[in-house]
Amino acid sequence: MKIRDGFSDFAKMIFRTGRLKIFVFICFVILSGICFVILSGYAFPIDFIANRFFLPNQGIRKASNGVWTERDVGFTTSDGIQLLADVHHPKGLKKTATILIRIPFTKTFGNRVRSDVIGRYWARRGYTVVVQGTRGRYESGGQFYPLIHEREDGIETLHWLAQQPWYDGRLAMWGASAFGHTQWAIADQTHPGPDALFVQIASTNFREMFYPGNAFSLESGLYWAIKSRGDRDREVSIADLERGVKGFPIIEADDRAIGDTNFFNDWLLNQHNDAYWKAIDGTNRTHTLQAPILLMAGWFDPFLPTQIEDFTNIITHAKEEVASETRLIIGPWGHATSVKLPGTQEALPYRRESIAPSIPWFDYQLGISNEPLKMSRVKIFVMGENRWRDENEWPLARTQYTSFYLHSNGAANSLDGNGWLDNKIPNGEETPDTYVYNPLDPVPSAGGAMLGERSGIQLQNTIESRPDVLVYTTPPLSEPVEVTGPVRAILYVSTDAPSTDFTAKLVDVHPDGLAYNLCDGILRRDYKPTQNGEKAPVKIDIDLWPTSNVFLKGHKIRLEISSSNFPRYDRNTNTGEFIPTATRTVSATQTIFHSAQYSSRLILPITPCTKF
Repeated sequence: MKIRDGFSDFAKMIFRTGRLKIFVFICFVILSGICFVILSGYAFPIDFIANRFFLPNQGIRKASNGVWTERDVGFTTSDGIQLLADVHHPKGLKKTATILIRIPFTKTFGNRVRSDVIGRYWARRGYTVVVQGTRGRYESGGQFYPLIHEREDGIETLHWLAQQPWYDGRLAMWGASAFGHTQWAIADQTHPGPDALFVQIASTNFREMFYPGNAFSLESGLYWAIKSRGDRDREVSIADLERGVKGFPIIEADDRAIGDTNFFNDWLLNQHNDAYWKAIDGTNRTHTLQAPILLMAGWFDPFLPTQIEDFTNIITHAKEEVASETRLIIGPWGHATSVKLPGTQEALPYRRESIAPSIPWFDYQLGISNEPLKMSRVKIFVMGENRWRDENEWPLARTQYTSFYLHSNGAANSLDGNGWLDNKIPNGEETPDTYVYNPLDPVPSAGGAMLGERSGIQLQNTIESRPDVLVYTTPPLSEPVEVTGPVRAILYVSTDAPSTDFTAKLVDVHPDGLAYNLCDGILRRDYKPTQNGEKAPVKIDIDLWPTSNVFLKGHKIRLEISSSNFPRYDRNTNTGEFIPTATRTVSATQTIFHSAQYSSRLILPITPCTKF
């Protein structure tokens, strides 16, 4: 505070004495000098700033080495592609453990500064750090195509590492999203192979990430296409996204946004092509994992369900010494983004948290430190109370799966409707709720688990004003209710469309009426034609994804039901035609039944609250 006040007084003095131009010139000279030393390879200023304000240091083993860096170090693959890396060496050490990062980014000034800062952070603590560009990125040769080449290129990189004079046989890998995938692609390798992995916001199942509930994750897929199309990454603008998602067919969304993109087309055309996705996701990679893995997930990340599934599969199917050492962290983040929670002043910084566990994790797993690993099997951030909590398993053993039944007098449409939730099965018949889903006027997305800046938590009140959104809400809670675990909705529905979608969203309603999304899901499927005009109810099960949130006293639990959440998911045209190329749409009349016989319900994983 004193430093800031002192600077403010100094600035006022400059203005009063008419020396502003001199002050600006001095600042320009200082900033120019800093840029010069950075561009000249002198890392001290940027490292000082990063370590002081951005990188984790509290509770981390202190740095004890200088660093020297080699640029454009690499080899040529068996098919003639040159893969290049920056290698950060700790001074004074001939052989060291290595941290390998394979990144799919363009080598811009900003990306190089970030990778250098993190690389030197680890190198100062005795690791050799190899930051290698994947094929077609970061000065590596070849044509960029996400995910396809990472197994072959990764295995050849392992054999190249094993031949380096500074490599002592111990290897760790780190990275998020697509460069989390580079770890999974070679996680079954040994001698050489990784001894420890740290994967954030990525899973072994990219196919399921793109097609949750059988619908396409349009905003995530298009965001990725815009950002990574061609030979260089670019910034993604909301205008490009909006231009792309509007209109039909969906397969031309990339053309409308930025230009035709081969991998975007392939993601849409190959939903049911097992061979295509096997080249990306492999087969049962969790079963053949050869090294302990630290998984870091986010409540608003599109990989969350499949990343949790990876964790449970490892515990069940991996060999004991791997399963017993594997850990899971779930925080209040989107996809490499920090999410500001309601009632908080600032978001928990994702990027710092994605680095903070790395030193103790790698030190322990590679035998560099004798310190015990002070890391619980599962660590979750409980929203609402906004605190971290250690757990022993997932889902939590003490979970009480509790049904909240849908009720109305036949008009649950919008906030002005008469829908409600409670724990009582409907007594006899209740009038079903009906709405019309028009693909040309879809329910717009407001937050959720997507790639890009529009993910996370947003207000839902405007969404809930629409007549094609059914709203079911509990009375104000007399006591806090913790919901931690997988959330489901079992609905009895009917439609006059041959194929359509149903969506569900869990919402936390605050005492002031403001409503915030927590998790949501979708189910796309075909429906048999009705006979004699009768709409026989069909039972469906919608996965709303996992969450952890305490609905505080006075809050309300709300469920929204509709048939679109656009462009988080693409729109079903309701015609039964192949959706990627469909251009014709029809409206669908949708009905939700709730009665003693057809008891539509929300199933919440209730966790007994701990008093503090």
